[in-house]
Amino acid sequence: MKKIISLFVALCFSMLVFACDDQKTIQVEVSGSGQPILFLPGFTVPGEIWNPTVDQLKNKYECHVVTLAGFGSMEPIEFPWLPKVNESLENYIIDNKLEDVIIIGHSLGGTIATWLASRENSKISQLILVDALPAAGALMFPDFNPDNLSYDSPFNKQQLEISQEKFEQMATGMSMGMSTNSEAQTQIKNWILAADRKTYVYGYTDYLKLDMREDLSKINVPVTILAAALPYGGEDMSRDTYETQYKNLKEYHLIISKDSAHFIMLDQPDWLLVKF
Repeated sequence: MKKIISLFVALCFSMLVFACDDQKTIQVEVSGSGQPILFLPGFTVPGEIWNPTVDQLKNKYECHVVTLAGFGSMEPIEFPWLPKVNESLENYIIDNKLEDVIIIGHSLGGTIATWLASRENSKISQLILVDALPAAGALMFPDFNPDNLSYDSPFNKQQLEISQEKFEQMATGMSMGMSTNSEAQTQIKNWILAADRKTYVYGYTDYLKLDMREDLSKINVPVTILAAALPYGGEDMSRDTYETQYKNLKEYHLIISKDSAHFIMLDQPDWLLVKF
């Protein structure tokens, strides 16, 4: 009997630690009622970016808005970062008994969405991917091999060691290419600056290493891809990039916003809502 009690206590403690670890890895704010939608933001971006969209949808849907560890007000976690994030999101869906889940994911959030939808016994019923690629690393490196990317690299070392002033200059330049809206550019810059530096550096390595292209063949739910044209040099180049990266996906609907940069929800919010 003592052994049974000891095992029960150990199991409860293990579950508590696991739950706490999940709680630290993701933060989820829930509003509305109806079919669940999981909103996943992009890299460095807190869930609040989805607030205008949630305001429009929460009367018909139960909205679960996620912020990832190391971003916004969330404390960082130990590495590897992204595998823990992915696992925590999968556990969140299971633990909260969510069924027929729609995922709306931007950038990294969309890549994570494809991972969740490709899992065995997935509870996902639909994906809406906002300027998200299954293998961002393959777009950046012509000879892309995830095994060649590591935390211990000269680039990462430089990113960790540069001064806050230079980091802010870099964030300013990056944000200008991510949106056509000057106010949005400032917000994007501030989100980058608010991110935990180590998560920004090593988390981005995790992101670039994630390659979902082969696993796309396991996805059997409707997928809508809302792509921006400006980051790829125009509508034709954008279409070519997306069709190449998503060639293993059985079926999807690709819609391109010709006047948007990467943050479509900030550049073309009305256009985005109509597509939902």
